[in-house]
Amino acid sequence: MVGCLQVRPEQWPVLVSDSPSAPPEGREKVAELLFEALAVPACHMASTALLALCSTGAFSGLAVEAGAGVCHATPVYAGHSWHNATFRLNVAGSTLSRYFRDLLVTASPDLPLQALPRKTVTQLKKRCCYVSLDFQGDICDPARHQRACFCLGNGCYVHLGSERFRCPEPLFQPSLLGHPEPGLPTLAFQALQKIPTTLRTRLANTVVLAGGSTLFPGFVERMNLELQAQCRRHGYQALQPCLVAQPGRGTAVWTGGSMMASLNSFECRWMTRAMYEEYGPFLVREVFD
Repeated sequence: MVGCLQVRPEQWPVLVSDSPSAPPEGREKVAELLFEALAVPACHMASTALLALCSTGAFSGLAVEAGAGVCHATPVYAGHSWHNATFRLNVAGSTLSRYFRDLLVTASPDLPLQALPRKTVTQLKKRCCYVSLDFQGDICDPARHQRACFCLGNGCYVHLGSERFRCPEPLFQPSLLGHPEPGLPTLAFQALQKIPTTLRTRLANTVVLAGGSTLFPGFVERMNLELQAQCRRHGYQALQPCLVAQPGRGTAVWTGGSMMASLNSFECRWMTRAMYEEYGPFLVREVFD
């Protein structure tokens, strides 16, 4: 930390983001590292779901996160994550990058594999892929494919058709990659369904999208269509989820963390070194759960 950030850790409190589905033991280890190895004066651990909401100025709502490693649908009420109503999808950006690489190899069998390093594949995925609003229809009608040709910068060209919208589709149909979980819109609906009726409408009015894998063109529209369809299909016609999709949602967790830490009211939320030394790392379960 001294070398990269040019700061002395013992002089600064640290806010750490935490996965909504992470076990409490992980927070204890983080606290131990921060206080014993880095000697920070104080720390706070916040769910990425809460920080995503904070980036929009909200403290209650449904956070739908699709990042690099995992996706979550997490209800948050008055600043507290609803753990037993949190749903996780083990398909996210890294999985899609590997899938896209396989699609590229299949589409261009003459393309040398060394021309497809991970960074190149990820950049190409972000640059050219999009979410289909009618996946089955687009698959069946090649005339609807938005074809494109890209130069990889080393003299190699890739010609893409259906690969452009097939890549992000596992976010909505994980079964395409052999995953048993339902897609992200279904998980979002299940999260809303599991919270008390009295709070359901309030949280549905603020469905915050966060993470780099929500930035595909067409993602917001597809998410909205499928989430609305879930509500109608299960008899929740009166429930009208409202999606919040800010342009900077790829870094929503970082933005939310910076906003939260700057609040004057946040001063009392830190876990201090004195508290850690008196009660040990187990205190994080009481302070941050």
